[in-house]
Amino acid sequence: MDADLILTIGVALFIVTIPSLLSAFSEGEPPRVGAILLIASMGLVVAAVTTKPGGYTLREVPGVMLDVTARYIK
Repeated sequence: MDADLILTIGVALFIVTIPSLLSAFSEGEPPRVGAILLIASMGLVVAAVTTKPGGYTLREVPGVMLDVTARYIK
C-alpha cells in the first residue's frame, strides 16, 4: 500500500471516529469503540507520514485524498 492510500484511510477512519466518541459520551458510556478507532486512525496517519519521504503538509492532504479517491473510483 502506498502512503497516500494509508493517509486517506486514516483520515476517513478519523472522521468516522468523531460520531462514535460523541455518542458514547452523550450516553454516559465508556467510548471503547471510539477509542479503538481513534488509535487505529492515528496509527495509520503516523505510518503514512513516516513512510512518505518528506512527509505531508496540511495543505497537501485534501489534494492527496482527492487523488486517491479518483484513482480508485475510476
